[in-house]
Amino acid sequence: MPFSMAQTHPLQAEDGSFSSPSPKTITGSLTELPLIDGVERSDEYRETQGVSGFETTDLHPAPSRLITHEGGDYPLVQSFEDAKYVCLLETSKLWSIAGPIAFNILCNYAINSFTNIFVGHIGDVELSAVAIALSVVANFSFGFLLGMGSALETLCGQAYGAGQIHLLGVYMQRSWIILLGACFCLLPLYVYATRILKLLGLESDIAELAGKFTLQVVPQMFSLAINFPTQKFLQAQSKVGVLASIGFAALIVHILELFVFVRVFKWGVAGAAVAYDLSAWGIALAQLAYVVGWCKDGWRGLSWLAFKDIWGFVRLSIASAVMLCLEIWYFMTIIVLTGHLDDPVIAVGSLSICMNINGWEGMLFIGINAAISVRVSNELGSGHPKATKYSVVVTCIESLIIGLISAIIILVTKDYFAIIFTDSEEMRRAVSKLAYLLCFTMILNSIQPVISGVAVGGGWQGLVAYINLFCYYIVGLPLGFVLGYKTRLHVQGIWLGMIFGTFLQTLILVYIIYKTNWNKEVEEASERMKRWGGGDDPFPTTAPSSSTNDIT
Repeated sequence: MPFSMAQTHPLQAEDGSFSSPSPKTITGSLTELPLIDGVERSDEYRETQGVSGFETTDLHPAPSRLITHEGGDYPLVQSFEDAKYVCLLETSKLWSIAGPIAFNILCNYAINSFTNIFVGHIGDVELSAVAIALSVVANFSFGFLLGMGSALETLCGQAYGAGQIHLLGVYMQRSWIILLGACFCLLPLYVYATRILKLLGLESDIAELAGKFTLQVVPQMFSLAINFPTQKFLQAQSKVGVLASIGFAALIVHILELFVFVRVFKWGVAGAAVAYDLSAWGIALAQLAYVVGWCKDGWRGLSWLAFKDIWGFVRLSIASAVMLCLEIWYFMTIIVLTGHLDDPVIAVGSLSICMNINGWEGMLFIGINAAISVRVSNELGSGHPKATKYSVVVTCIESLIIGLISAIIILVTKDYFAIIFTDSEEMRRAVSKLAYLLCFTMILNSIQPVISGVAVGGGWQGLVAYINLFCYYIVGLPLGFVLGYKTRLHVQGIWLGMIFGTFLQTLILVYIIYKTNWNKEVEEASERMKRWGGGDDPFPTTAPSSSTNDIT
């Protein structure tokens, strides 16, 4: 169909043109120009990238319906109509990634939850012991390995945005090597879990059972060394539908395993551990099979390049791990501190139920975290500062709305939701008293993971690690200790201190993002790609004279 200049939109380029969502050429009164995902590219770009006038590369630029003189980036938002248009575009892009990722993570988290549910109906001591094992020991290693693997979100996302897809497989193999080494470093934590938990002051019967369960789930830890890198590899390319399918299938199989091993065979806590291990390895191997069989562009077989510059990769992985671990361990610590209070079985059990519910909501926002990380890294890799900034703003607003809705649901059901976890009336009353704090936590958790995702996508892991250290461990934990042990607030006091630390961290990160110069971040992404890819600048960047890209 001939191109018509009559169809316009407030955000279309000054030349009046806009693009279609797929690579093609527009014909008509305009000179034929090649489009990449509907975005016009200059002759200079073709020459530097070796792309002819009839060859295109899918770089996933932000806009899918407009062409600008800035190589596919958004123009400035100058009216309400502009803002609405950008919001609709970004919402569509965000949830096409976040929906499947969030569903996959919810399925994976449900494996933990159903493990707790089946064990909780065995007895209160069993519930507390498995909650300690999963929330403290397993969560410790989960957080560290997830953090190490999240370095791939920065590198793979920016490499994919820059069109260097062949690097993704090499990055993933480096991450396998690093994470397998990290698993062996974490192994003593599992072997000596009982002694460590007793040293932390937990009651002997809870510590003994928790330590036994921890040893039984060692295979699950090693599965994460395969799971996380393959997951980040697929996320960077927005191949998230397969992750959702694998997660759902694993959840169904896990529930059946729990029913057979715990209810039918009467294996108790050991049966829950066996089901946990089998499900974890099923997920890891299924993802690996998909990568090897269906991702030929990114996976080109095992390569010795995986060992090249591995120390620099280790440094970035450690920075990512420290950033994330300081967050995960912070909420893990509340369980440990609660174990020292009077009547620890009820205190730990009720708090674990609340943390479990919070985790369900948290997993949703970790899915959004992964999606915004993909969006930010892809757009920085493609050289789109405004698209990066607008995607951050839209995601934060929508996440906050979801957090508020979740808090309202908890307030309405505060006397009832504990029934699915326990038959104990005393435990249910204790959970009901903590529901108000759970609401505040859920609201904060709607923003904090999103901001962390922005940090990972932009490669700011080191900075955020320092912020987390200050807010969580210098402010939040000491305040929680004082309120919990020096007042009559007890578990509520510990939790209040933790909430304040999270609130302070969120405020600081929101301010940093508000002041971020996204043009400079694009330049740094270009430098990172040259350093890790060993080639020329993957995309042309021109930093404007202004220091910020204001949304007006």
